[in-house]
Amino acid sequence: MSEDWINKLFFGDNLKILKEEIADESVDLIYLDPPFNSSATYNVLFEENGGEKSTAQITAFEDTWKWTDETAKFYHQVVEESPKKLVDLLETLRTFLSESNLLAYLTMMAPRLLELHRVLKPTGSIYLHCDPTASHYLKLLMDAIFKPENFRSEIIWRRSNAHNKITRQYGPIHDTILFFSKSDDFVFHPGVRPYTLEYIRARFTQSDQWGFYQLNYLTGLGTRSGESGKPWQGFDPTSVGRHWAIPRSLRRFLANSGLGMTSQEQLEVLFIKGFIVFPKKEGGQPMYKQYIGKGVPYQDIWAYQPNTKGTLYNIEECIDEDVKYLEDEDEKLGFATQKPLGLLARIIQTSSDEGNVVLDPFCGCGTAVVAAEALNRKWIGIDITHLAIALIKNRLGGEQIKDRKPYRVFGIPRDAKSAEALAIQNRHQFEWWAVGLVGGRPAQDKRKGADRGVDGYIYFFDDGSDKAKKIVIQVKSGSVSSEMIRDLRGTMEREKAVIAAFITLKPPTRDMRKEAASSGIYQPEFYPQFRYNRIQVLTIEELLAGKILEYPRVAPDGTFGRKLKCRRKSPPQVLLI
Repeated sequence: MSEDWINKLFFGDNLKILKEEIADESVDLIYLDPPFNSSATYNVLFEENGGEKSTAQITAFEDTWKWTDETAKFYHQVVEESPKKLVDLLETLRTFLSESNLLAYLTMMAPRLLELHRVLKPTGSIYLHCDPTASHYLKLLMDAIFKPENFRSEIIWRRSNAHNKITRQYGPIHDTILFFSKSDDFVFHPGVRPYTLEYIRARFTQSDQWGFYQLNYLTGLGTRSGESGKPWQGFDPTSVGRHWAIPRSLRRFLANSGLGMTSQEQLEVLFIKGFIVFPKKEGGQPMYKQYIGKGVPYQDIWAYQPNTKGTLYNIEECIDEDVKYLEDEDEKLGFATQKPLGLLARIIQTSSDEGNVVLDPFCGCGTAVVAAEALNRKWIGIDITHLAIALIKNRLGGEQIKDRKPYRVFGIPRDAKSAEALAIQNRHQFEWWAVGLVGGRPAQDKRKGADRGVDGYIYFFDDGSDKAKKIVIQVKSGSVSSEMIRDLRGTMEREKAVIAAFITLKPPTRDMRKEAASSGIYQPEFYPQFRYNRIQVLTIEELLAGKILEYPRVAPDGTFGRKLKCRRKSPPQVLLI
């Protein structure tokens, strides 16, 4: 990884950031999981102007989900600035879909996909993760922008357990991932998954000094005019409409992998070494010994199968357990559209090399950038909510990531004045951002209901019980009073929290600090030398200047899950721009 590179996390509209911040052909791999109305029905998505309002995952895109005057203006702008092939497609889709929510969504996506094509290297690939209700329309956009010949795969990924409440459809348990390259020369080295135990037992029934094997054909379908079509040892593959097809697995037994040898010379060496078996019946063809390999190369269905432990050869895992959907795993954050690290690890390892640049323009809770960091890739993340930025900053602090690299955060408040501007613009965004200043996890998506006096949580461990202690966080952007501290004390009791953080944009009064001090001290049983105020009042200005929330940091933090989201012992270097 080059020394002058620094990873980047952007807050803001990804279209603007892509245009202004990301250079042409500078990215090796793109993964995007754009917001889509996954809980909606076809009727809502196709409903005309005046129908039910869509619920967007990301607030800034809520208006684009519904066809409005602003959407129409943006549509005209996209048509005026886009290549002819894309314009023709959009105009056709408008004729078919009319001015619907779905057309509004496609209008939002089209210019972003154009920008992603621009920033992708010729050797790069893009994976577009989408809901099946829109995947076929997005495939048309991708064909228009990336060209149909660069379409590689439609991957089916199982995203949930079985659905029982089915009325007029089969259980919807999969997402679609569209895989395109930018050219015919792209990075691609897929891994393998284990064979099933029954497959090995049924097929690999013979053995020699190299291990268990089955007999397989040495020829492939179709005739050839070159060496691979010529006879060897009295066997003529052309006469039966075939040609010699020496498998790659046998070339390791040849000098220099058989380079410079004719097909017949390779066959002769392999026969002498005992890897080729002649047929016992007249008219048969030679077979080769196929030994148990590493496994089955990745196919285009990635479907975890519950309760299949013990069915795979040489491994105690379920089928496709490496890309299992999130259920009760420690890495689960409660973020509605969170994807598992294993899924992103498979994509990143297959379509990039160490040191390559990975971009996620809709990074949500940051699974792609966390996986990229753990796999020694450079990365760029973009999101338009401070909820996402707060989650990502904390996930990047996980102790599972070795040799962490510094990263730079762009577009977030750097002083009290810009923090106040954010609070005026969007109070919920301000609260998410403030929770992130103390390393907390936002309590919930605030559009879903009242927060009951809690804007964020921190969990920590300070004894041997393996039971997390809780810190509650409350954020205020307006006027504050000592009564709020008394209310927070009641919230602590209800939440069974041992410490509370009261974060305020406005200066606290003397009575507030006095009220907080009267709430007592938290003293860890196993570390009696440490003492912490049970209620701590922190101003935004103090936090931006480097003040921290004080609580036991002698054991792994549990805020984001103990296995995958532990607080780092020395935090990553974060630069705020």
